Amino acid sequence: MKKLWITLGVIALIILLAAGWLISGLNQVVRLDEAVNSAWAQVENQLQRRNDLVPNLVNTVKGYAAHEKDVFTRVTELRSQWGKAGTQAEKIATANQLSGALSRLLLVAENYPQLKANQNFLSLQAQLEGTENRIAVERMRYNREVKAFNAYRRTVFGAVFASMRGLHQPREYFETPESAKEVPLVKF
Repeated sequence: MKKLWITLGVIALIILLAAGWLISGLNQVVRLDEAVNSAWAQVENQLQRRNDLVPNLVNTVKGYAAHEKDVFTRVTELRSQWGKAGTQAEKIATANQLSGALSRLLLVAENYPQLKANQNFLSLQAQLEGTENRIAVERMRYNREVKAFNAYRRTVFGAVFASMRGLHQPREYFETPESAKEVPLVKF
């Protein structure tokens, strides 16, 4: 009789340990997914901040460089596209294009000494540079969380737990486009 109770106790302990392991694995994949979602929300927050600054910057530069219409049009179009983007992939692509267009806008501003001395422009440029730095930091944090999620998802048991939670698709990294790696041409 004593052996039966010991055997039942061992079996119950094994079942409890297995259930704890299963619950822990299922919770881990949810925590990782939520970390990715949270990091993405921070990226979107900073992209929206940039989006809010762009019209002020464009209007300030417009006053000095009226003939640079194509740059202003492109920046405005991309700002609008970002607001309309529905998926993460669309937002990432539009944000990368907007970064390039803003770089061209700031290069245009280099040709106007009066503009570079304008306090509004200097303030907006500083805010935009700060925002770009914040975006870079949040992109890095987002990519770090995506890496953790995707790596866990690729482990033997992580794949099982992710599949059980319906999180079997890898998350997309926020990568820098090839065009951003080109050195901008600055003429004096």
